Amino acid sequence: MGNRRRARELALQTLYGLDFDVCEIDEAVDAMQLRASEPASEDEDLKDQVRGNEETRAFAADLVRGVASHREEIDTILSSCSTNWKITRMAMVDRNILRMATYELQFLKDIPPKVTMNEAIEIAKRYSTLESSAFINGILDRVASLAPR
Repeated sequence: MGNRRRARELALQTLYGLDFDVCEIDEAVDAMQLRASEPASEDEDLKDQVRGNEETRAFAADLVRGVASHREEIDTILSSCSTNWKITRMAMVDRNILRMATYELQFLKDIPPKVTMNEAIEIAKRYSTLESSAFINGILDRVASLAPR
């Protein structure tokens, strides 16, 4: 697993947690940074050793802060691109994957749209349901067409 994938997963876990916890963004990011800097336990896959990488933690923090600061705009975009689904009715994991990918598509010009979309789909396959990857792909296709490039 690459550093950026691990960063996206850390960001997803943090954004998901923020849906439940009423804490400040900086507090959530600090907790994520601390969790990510701990060494992997012996039973974890060796590929997860990248969790201690400073670049990984920085990208994850940027994603969390970016999604949080642009959440209203992101949700408006997602609402316009998901014709039959209200944001509040989406599964929490799917909603946060979509928010994170939409942030990347709209605000991070150095990441190719195909990379963002593929990463979101792969993360959905790992953390959500079988149908989620197709759902996320369909919505992100529309979001990508709106993204300024």
